[in-house]
Amino acid sequence: MTAQAAPITRPTPAPSESRPPLLSRRKRKPSLHGALSKVLIALIVIVQVYPLAWLFITSLRTEQDFATGDPFALPKEITFDNYARAFETGNLGMNIVNSFIVTMGANVLIVLLGMMAAYAIQVLGFRLSKFVRGLFLIGIIVPVQIALVPLFIDYSTVNLLDTYPSMIIPLAGFALPMSIYLFSSFFEYIPRETYEAASLDGAGPYRIFGLITLPLSVNTVVTVILVNSIFIWNDFIFANTFVLSEGLKTIPLGLQNYIGAMGKTDWTATFAAVCVTITPLLLVFLVLNKAMIQGLESGATKG
Repeated sequence: MTAQAAPITRPTPAPSESRPPLLSRRKRKPSLHGALSKVLIALIVIVQVYPLAWLFITSLRTEQDFATGDPFALPKEITFDNYARAFETGNLGMNIVNSFIVTMGANVLIVLLGMMAAYAIQVLGFRLSKFVRGLFLIGIIVPVQIALVPLFIDYSTVNLLDTYPSMIIPLAGFALPMSIYLFSSFFEYIPRETYEAASLDGAGPYRIFGLITLPLSVNTVVTVILVNSIFIWNDFIFANTFVLSEGLKTIPLGLQNYIGAMGKTDWTATFAAVCVTITPLLLVFLVLNKAMIQGLESGATKG
């Protein structure tokens, strides 16, 4: 009888010689990448938030403390007199009302005209629709400064100087190209079957626009309004050119009232006024930021 061969056994590696599993090695890179991402995000947040925090803290300092102490130090004494003085020194309430009227009026024109133009170009379509869209997009690169003198001459001819429309019309006109681009990019991804089904049911272009296109575009509308409101609220060029009376000054023009004789500036009152004027935009942005992000993702990033 032949002897049965003994089974071959391989030596097991020592614990020190064993390599870590592949899964554990893969987890190291994402963890390092995630840590670096968090550090970068934290730095960006600090850079963005610190000026606002410093502005608010400084608005609570006394005028003497700010003038004689370290401007970047914490206040030795907290006071709200700066806010009262901000309203007494300048017409801050009237400036806020004027900025609100101009912002709302310009946004109404931007949304209505931008949506209707994008609807005609992207949904209804016509022979030269792409060419017309290209002409609108060229307006993005046109600087606003070249229109100041011609607009001033035209406004003086038709008696529009020193009125709300003198600020609303150019602000809406220069914001239309980007708004048309955002709306048309979003309309491109609405299924054509939706419009065809509505047409078969007897709906006309205006009914389709009001019952289908408008409700689907809520996030894009919020995005357009928020993006444009920031620039319109802070506009100085058009207001400084076309506004002549004190009663129509917007916030950027009203802040000049805090500069006294020989260039002396009441800084603490100015900081308090700035805090009051930026608070509405911050609150609106914090409430509607999700809708803005969804509007950018659904429209602007797909064009």
